[in-house]
Amino acid sequence: MAEKPTPEDIALWQRRLASQANNRAWTLAETPRRSSEEDEEMLQAAYAAMYFWKIVGKPSNHAHAAQLLAHVYALLKRPAPAAYYLSKSLPYFMQNDCAPSELAFAHAIAANVASAEGNAEAHARHYSQAQAVIAQVANPEEREILDATLRVIPAPGL
Repeated sequence: MAEKPTPEDIALWQRRLASQANNRAWTLAETPRRSSEEDEEMLQAAYAAMYFWKIVGKPSNHAHAAQLLAHVYALLKRPAPAAYYLSKSLPYFMQNDCAPSELAFAHAIAANVASAEGNAEAHARHYSQAQAVIAQVANPEEREILDATLRVIPAPGL
């Protein structure tokens, strides 16, 4: 008979599952061309990440999970749910003292949502702000991750 896992063990596994789902969704989101099955997996992974972060995460994890769902829905050209999840995440990044990379992601995702909504002004503004913040990110690895996200977001005017 197996021992009952401790609450700490359960929380550890939930964090691992949240992280794994989050990473899988971001990997798929950075892929320029996905199959319909990969689109579905990307959405499912984003929801799984949100589910587990809601259980074991902090407000920053909740904001990042909502941001990921906003991005995924924008990539899937579903503006209404994209805007909904952006409204759950953007205030956190705009009102807190976040790292430059987090602020850059916030603007990039806001640009993607605005593009999906057909809001050219907000799209151009957030895209430009994302580029400006990315240029200030000193860490080359962080900058490459940000660039990978920006590459899948339509540039303004296209």
